[in-house]
Amino acid sequence: MQVLARDAAALGLPLDAEQLAAFERYAERLLAANQRVNLTAIVDPAAVETRHFLDSLTCALPLLARWGSPEAIPALRCVDVGSGGGFPALPLKLALPQLRCTLVESTAKKARFLEDLVAELGLDGVEVCAERAETLGQQAAHREAYDLALARALAPLPTLLELTLPFLRPGGLLVAPRRGDDAADRRAGEAASRLLGGGPLRIAPVALPALADGRVLTVVEKLRPTPAAYPRRPGLPAKRPLASRQG
Repeated sequence: MQVLARDAAALGLPLDAEQLAAFERYAERLLAANQRVNLTAIVDPAAVETRHFLDSLTCALPLLARWGSPEAIPALRCVDVGSGGGFPALPLKLALPQLRCTLVESTAKKARFLEDLVAELGLDGVEVCAERAETLGQQAAHREAYDLALARALAPLPTLLELTLPFLRPGGLLVAPRRGDDAADRRAGEAASRLLGGGPLRIAPVALPALADGRVLTVVEKLRPTPAAYPRRPGLPAKRPLASRQG
C-alpha cells in the first residue's frame, strides 16, 4: 500500500500503519469474494489500491476544503448509493473513522458481502441497507437525513442526482467521482439538480500521478428540500431521466 500511503498523504489524509493494514485486509477480502460475487472487474492488487481505494479517498477533498483537516471534519452522516464493493464509502470510513455511513446496495449478495466486510474490519457506525435507493429515499428515516451523499460509477448525472439528492438535508454535499467531464451530461445534470433542490454542479479535476486518467469530482450542495415526487418509483430515474422529460 505504498502508493496509497503516499498519495493519500498528498490529498491531506495521512494513514497510519493500522489503517494501511485494514486496507490490506479489505483488498484480500474483496478479491477473494469476487470469485463468488461480481464485485469488481479490477483484480490486480495494485489497481485495487489506486483505482478503488485512492479514487474513493479523493471524495475527502471537498470535506477538507470545508473543514481544513481530517480531525476537524465532524461525525457526518453519510450515504453511499449503489455501494457495490463498498466504494467510495468504506475507504473513506477507514481514513475518517468519525463518519457514520449507510451503504445502499440493492443486490442481496453484494449487501451480504458488505455486511461481512464491515464485521471483518470491525467498523462501528456503518449500516448496510439491501434496498433500492428509490424506495429508501422516500422513507422518513433516510429522506433528507444525511450530511454527505456519495455515488461512484452509478449512472448518468440526471439519474444519479435523482437517486442521491433526496437523501441530503439542505446544506449537505453530494460528491460523485467520475471519469471525464461530458458537457451534454453536465447540462442535463444542471437542470435535474435545480429541479431536485440542488445547486450548481462543481467539477473538480483530480490531480494525482496514480489517477492521471481524466478523473473528476462532481460536487453539488443541497440548497432546498427535494419535491415530494422524487425519487420516482424504482426504475423510472434510469428509464426516464429527468432531463428528457417535458415540463
